[in-house]
Amino acid sequence: MRKVVTISRQYGSGGREIGSKLAQKLGIPFYDNELITRAAKESGFAEAAFENAEKKASNSLLYSIAMGMNSYGNPDMGFSHLSLDDRIYLAQSDVIRKVAAEGPCVIVGRCADYVLKDLPNVVHVFIWAEKEFRIERAIRIDGLTRAKAEESIVKIDRRRANYYNYHSSEKWGRAENYHLSIQSSYVGIDNAVELIRMYIEMGE
Repeated sequence: MRKVVTISRQYGSGGREIGSKLAQKLGIPFYDNELITRAAKESGFAEAAFENAEKKASNSLLYSIAMGMNSYGNPDMGFSHLSLDDRIYLAQSDVIRKVAAEGPCVIVGRCADYVLKDLPNVVHVFIWAEKEFRIERAIRIDGLTRAKAEESIVKIDRRRANYYNYHSSEKWGRAENYHLSIQSSYVGIDNAVELIRMYIEMGE
């Protein structure tokens, strides 16, 4: 299976676990925090800068104002005109394109589906789940109280959506941005892995 797989996910849906298990099943590299380490090394930015970039996107309007107008597509602006977070996003995107060019892999989050949207050998997946399933996972895996889990589901999803919507100028979670959308609370984690594997196989 000569495919790159990107996985976008709601918080608590198990998307990262699904991605990790899929990579293991297919015998290909898995990239999540590894992207940050590599991007930091190649760009010279601190790893903390990459980790904090998405966390700033809790309010879409304030985030857009703080970041300024998205000027990626304006050659007259030049790279130096971009904010630090914009440059971090571009450095991270460059690493995503590099790992995809190196061969089959699974990439979780970080707007990878948008960064690689024009490549023919990529399958984009979105993982979502019912609220109670997500709360239970947040409590069990992340050690949160129920109240904190409910708060985190709203806060982290909003943050991911704002970050994605700003940098991609598209809508996070919208069906047409992905090849496959899976409700993990319906099929379970392991079955979700198998569904993606089968989907890839059918498309070859």
